[in-house]
Amino acid sequence: MIVDAHHHLWDLRVRDQEWITGPVLRRNYLVSDLEPLAEEFGVVRTVLVQTITAPEETPEFLAIAEESALIGAVVGWVDLTSPGVGDALEGLKGGFGGRWLKGVRHQVQGEPDPEWLCRKDVWRGLAAVGKAGLVYDLLTLPHQLPAARRTVAALPNVRFVVDHCSKPPLASGELDSWAEMIRSLAAHENVFCKVSGLVTEASWDSWTVGDLRRAFEVVLDAFGVERLMFGSDWPVCLLAAGYGDVVGAVRELVGELSEGEREMVFAGVAGEVYGVLG
Repeated sequence: MIVDAHHHLWDLRVRDQEWITGPVLRRNYLVSDLEPLAEEFGVVRTVLVQTITAPEETPEFLAIAEESALIGAVVGWVDLTSPGVGDALEGLKGGFGGRWLKGVRHQVQGEPDPEWLCRKDVWRGLAAVGKAGLVYDLLTLPHQLPAARRTVAALPNVRFVVDHCSKPPLASGELDSWAEMIRSLAAHENVFCKVSGLVTEASWDSWTVGDLRRAFEVVLDAFGVERLMFGSDWPVCLLAAGYGDVVGAVRELVGELSEGEREMVFAGVAGEVYGVLG
């Protein structure tokens, strides 16, 4: 049994997105495209994650989740810096499909200020996310990890989930600085981590499981199986690998763990953090 804790959907007929470029990604990816893949590879529930800083997207995703037997949680977007962030969250939770809202994400990786996460208005917004009973997905680059560490330390009552292991520079192989910072972040027990997005941080055309293992062993040691979860990052992963290739790579990475530990990574942790199996 697999829970895919990180994937996206988009319909360019509804809304274009400038970041979606190239022949692989620049087409519609709908839940109907994901369903046969999920069935083929044993995925029973998924977490649908935001793709754009547009308030309209989250209600759309919640409506999709309400109609889908596959999607068990939505990580949406709200303006964390707005004084009305708490009201916005309550409005989403009380709207159509609101029961599926389990988390919030902002694309911090695109913020030019490496200290953006430490702004007082951002901390106020993150506190509101925690008060609403939601988790916060951290989409950061390695140089933003110091600010992430200070943030999670300042907000111990908020659960944070690191997307894509904070994008270790696998293509260059220079992992020492990233590894030191990710271990520092993992020292805070309110932080979890997704084993996702690694294939697109490695060489798209020539990556191997061995390339991914260097980063996996760091996060396994830092977080333990109790705070790691699998995510496909579909369809972005298609730049470097098919859905089955990503599942197979992570199966190989966890191959030496016990059966119970593998179940934690593939389903248990995501089930507990996002409530997708309840």
